[in-house]
Amino acid sequence: MADTVLSESVVGVPDVWRLRARGCWAEAARLLAPFCEDDARAALRRAELLIESVFFQMDGWAEAEDALRVAEALAATDEERGAAASERGFLAYAATVFSVRDRSDEARAAFGRSTALLMPGSPGRPLLDFRRGLVAENIAANPTAARAAYRRAHAGAVAHGDTFLTSYTWRHLAGLAAAEGDVAEARHGFAESLRIRVSLGHLVGTAPAMLALAEVSPDDEATSLRREAARLYELLGGVPAWLAEAFTV
Repeated sequence: MADTVLSESVVGVPDVWRLRARGCWAEAARLLAPFCEDDARAALRRAELLIESVFFQMDGWAEAEDALRVAEALAATDEERGAAASERGFLAYAATVFSVRDRSDEARAAFGRSTALLMPGSPGRPLLDFRRGLVAENIAANPTAARAAYRRAHAGAVAHGDTFLTSYTWRHLAGLAAAEGDVAEARHGFAESLRIRVSLGHLVGTAPAMLALAEVSPDDEATSLRREAARLYELLGGVPAWLAEAFTV
């Protein structure tokens, strides 16, 4: 599948994706709201959007929790329950890494439930593997386990045609390479992540990808990447919020 193809298997409903890609999570969630009373898939997608919003804006925790409870209540199959558990773990992980509250035990338990519910060949399994890698890297401080999880996630994302997820697996594998001093591998991974995000029009994820690549690029190229990242950050009204420190003079 070409990276430029806007397919539901990659990014979801096109109108929802266009809003999501520009950081308009609340507006995207409103498009799904009319279907969430009795449609487990729509409820889960809405929860996913609002949880992603928390990550980028570091706000909106109550709305995300409410949306997730609706998705959990509607989940009727193992696939749906497993996906909801993955979102539960991801939200708990966010609260932990952003120092809102230590919910690391809840994150691990939720990801464990999701692993038990999602079959190895499930399309939701690569995302779960990626998220378990995040816990290993950023909570357990275990880069070896994180790398193994990211590699499983990457292979699964490629197999399922989830190009968007590969932008994250490339980036995090590159981050581990950079931490170990493998600049060439890091540069390759960060460049792939940026290329995919640009090709899919994922504006809110482009500035972080540029800054990551800048860290392992020659000075002239790094300066250009940082300048463009700052422009995008300003254009999007200070999103992602956690980049504020990077642009503080």
